[in-house]
Amino acid sequence: MSIQVSELSKVYGEQRAVDAISFTLKKGEITGFLGPNGAGKSTTMKMITGFLPPTSGKASVCGFDIVTESLEVRKRVGYLPESNPLYYDMYVREFLEFVAGIHQLGKAGAQRITEVIGLTGLQPEQHKKIGALSNGYKQRVGLAQALLHDPEVLILDEPTTGLDPNQLADIRQLIKELGANKTVILSTHIMQEVEALCDRVIIINKGKIIADDKLSLLQQQNGSQGYLMVTFGEPVTEAELMTISGISRVVAREDHSWQLFTGEVDEARKNLLQFALINNRNILSLQSNSQSLETIFRELTKSA
Repeated sequence: MSIQVSELSKVYGEQRAVDAISFTLKKGEITGFLGPNGAGKSTTMKMITGFLPPTSGKASVCGFDIVTESLEVRKRVGYLPESNPLYYDMYVREFLEFVAGIHQLGKAGAQRITEVIGLTGLQPEQHKKIGALSNGYKQRVGLAQALLHDPEVLILDEPTTGLDPNQLADIRQLIKELGANKTVILSTHIMQEVEALCDRVIIINKGKIIADDKLSLLQQQNGSQGYLMVTFGEPVTEAELMTISGISRVVAREDHSWQLFTGEVDEARKNLLQFALINNRNILSLQSNSQSLETIFRELTKSA
């Protein structure tokens, strides 16, 4: 496993910011790490990266202990903190050269800087001072420094803050591509971003992990009711539709349209298409709607 966390805690006085959490993450997995403000997300990420010592418990990155082998951990982690600390008086390329020196990239540094500038879309701004950049481009510089040494693990705390819709699409695609051969932890308050990018979701609240699973399984576990909106080319009866496996309830709409309720949208969609094929029914339109991650998040953090 790329990351192993066991009974990890951080205590400030009487406050348990992180309370004995455990999880493991593997290579090729993008995990959404979610929670309300003050839940312990950033504290957990700072401990994993070696920036903050834990009060108790253990964690390792690529087999290296975060306390006793902190330097080895940092060599293998690319970290974009929420605050995105940058040297505003430095030029973009100058700053990345400075970071390359810290990572001791040597002669390979110049080529790697050019690659990362291309990956993060910084070409138009690479000769500007960081302080003169827009918030979106500053965020790109922060992501570039996290990627510079080609780390095995990426820990990104609010990586898309300040990006416009076009920049957002580019960075999302980049994170998705990186996630194919790296371990990525992504913390964000934008639930649509998690739904678009993440293979798995961990939700933390009041220092404790209250959910850890794939999104589809979280929906099932929390009793979500999605539905299909389907329009047929000819009349179909309620009795016929109720024979479709996975459909719990149907509601007639206008012009041969029906709302089909289900606990598993993807499976019900397959069964509906099979029903239409077997019974020679013409489907004119089909839309699906699952319980959103935002709804699940609110329900879990409200009751926890």
